Amino acid sequence: MSFRARILLATLAILVVTVGALMIAADQWLRHDLQQRVVAELAGETRLAAAEIPHALWEIPSAADRIAALIGHRISIIDSTGNTLGDSDFDEASLRLLANQLDEPEIRMARDSGVGASVRYNASAKHDEYEVAIKAWPGFVRISSSASEVSDIVGGAQRVVFFAALAALLVGAGLATVMGRAIARPLGELSAAARALAAGNAPHYPASSAPEIRQLVRAFRAMDAELATRIAALRRGREETGTLIESMVEGVMSTDAQGNVAVCNRALRRLFGFGTDEGIPNARELFHNAEARDVVDQVLAGRAILGRELVFDDRTVLATARPLPTGGAVICMHDVSDLRRLEAIRRDFVANVSHELKTPLTSITGYAETLLADTPDAATQRKFLEVIAQNARRMQHLVDDLLDLAKIESGGWTPVVRELDVGEAARAAWQPFAERAESRSVTFRVAESDGKRVYADADALSQIFTNLFDNALRHTPPGGTIDVEARRVDAGTQIVVRDNGSGIPAEHLSRVFERFYRVDPARSRDQGGTGLGLSIVRHLVDGHRGRIDLESALGRGTTFRITFPTPAAGV
Repeated sequence: MSFRARILLATLAILVVTVGALMIAADQWLRHDLQQRVVAELAGETRLAAAEIPHALWEIPSAADRIAALIGHRISIIDSTGNTLGDSDFDEASLRLLANQLDEPEIRMARDSGVGASVRYNASAKHDEYEVAIKAWPGFVRISSSASEVSDIVGGAQRVVFFAALAALLVGAGLATVMGRAIARPLGELSAAARALAAGNAPHYPASSAPEIRQLVRAFRAMDAELATRIAALRRGREETGTLIESMVEGVMSTDAQGNVAVCNRALRRLFGFGTDEGIPNARELFHNAEARDVVDQVLAGRAILGRELVFDDRTVLATARPLPTGGAVICMHDVSDLRRLEAIRRDFVANVSHELKTPLTSITGYAETLLADTPDAATQRKFLEVIAQNARRMQHLVDDLLDLAKIESGGWTPVVRELDVGEAARAAWQPFAERAESRSVTFRVAESDGKRVYADADALSQIFTNLFDNALRHTPPGGTIDVEARRVDAGTQIVVRDNGSGIPAEHLSRVFERFYRVDPARSRDQGGTGLGLSIVRHLVDGHRGRIDLESALGRGTTFRITFPTPAAGV
């Protein structure tokens, strides 16, 4: 039922109850007032009639008829014993048949107080009558008057009141309809505004002349403004939180109490190989190993997990999980595979550096202690000092290579690219090796070609040649050759360094660019190699956005192909 209908029905109910109560009260008051007046008038007439009653008893019956004709009411004359001596409605023969009147209420009241009145139904006349009696000669005088006059007056008054009440009901219903519409319309619009607020739409507030409605509208407007402020703050906080979670390198997800994933960031999707739009399965199904599923079961059971290391295929993940107060959990996974790999590399690096430094330090220490303990001849002293100097240079070379490699790998080196002559750069880099090569009859050749110009950093190109030449010369037997050639390719300029030395077994080709990796450790260390040269070459080529390829076979020599891009190709 609508609010307007309720107002109308409530107003009509109030009017009906009020008018009904007024009609009942008016009826009772009017009837009582009229009865009092009728009784008073009849009492007066009864006194007048009593004055006309003769003292001769035989004249009383006829006097009753005469007085009744004068006053227009029935009159009864009763002696003190209750016998009726005269009655205008009965002849003398019928008077003796009438019952004794002493027990009638009006007679008893008249006997006690001098005047009595009652209302009694007259069976012969078939209507109520007012009976008024006074104490007078010869005992009691009573006048009877029909009550229909009072009933007619009261009925007329009731009809007037009824029609007035009906008019009041109609007017009240009309006013209730108008007022209900005036109240219900703004309330309905306020209800629509509340629904619009709940839906996130702009509400329309009604205008009303009722102060209470205006106050309600003001309260709604204040609530709207407060909600807008809070929703904006919540949205801003949610966006900031979402941005923060998405920017994290750790994979983060939240689940409900059943393990269904509610939120996850891109890092977690990448960690498990899911696309941006792909659905994430239940957390218990997401992890395939028992240890990871145990983490999910424990956190969903309400136990926090801090820093547990898990292994997924070739990845190592550090998992932290905390239960949520309302059920579910937040699980954070940090991929530490690179960190573990770097730790392994660091351990290997420290071990390799320590091993590389141990040999020359041992030689230096041994020969120095010998010189301090003994006093050898001059030739022996010179020999020992040469060994010490040689090992010191070896250590210096190792330290220089480590510093160069650290500088390149840290990003602190940027190539200064300019156009260079490949032949000139190669010959300049070969000069330190010329005497050694000549002593072993190793031939060095630079082929003339159309690709003799290259865009590269001069120092970097010199270091590349130096490391490649040193490596080639150590593995090329006496009478061998080392060739350098430059050629044009689509990507830029390709430099080829080729030797016909001992070559590299196929199983070692994929690792020769690693730091401290040696195909023949004992031989390379004896010949003064640090194990860092090819690693430095690869990093220098990568710094030019170039490419280095290696071809080699055992006993057939080694060929390095280095491609430097031209500026037009992106350098």
